[in-house]
Amino acid sequence: MAEETYCVVLVTASSRQEGETIAESLIATRLAACVTLLPVQSIYRWQGEVCKEEEWQLLIKSDLSRFAELEAKVKELHSYEVPEIIALSIVAGSINYLQWILEQVNGDS
Repeated sequence: MAEETYCVVLVTASSRQEGETIAESLIATRLAACVTLLPVQSIYRWQGEVCKEEEWQLLIKSDLSRFAELEAKVKELHSYEVPEIIALSIVAGSINYLQWILEQVNGDS
């Protein structure tokens, strides 16, 4: 599995419903193996204003080789003009879990 690159992609959504819609689509299209949704409070600057919003954080487990497709799908479904879509490489993990990610994303099971 050394040639595989696993990642966690961070995406924030405006609501639980939007987060679930994105998550379900990513799972259905095998762009993600698992998506965890968490309620969060975000403080950020947008168009010169400081904003405070309740959002939903998506923790998307995937294969980095699928990032471009995953990013396109999120942009297609997302309500934000500039959604957060950030991939973080997984530098180590349970070999069984990493294999499971690969199987889910590549359709091996």
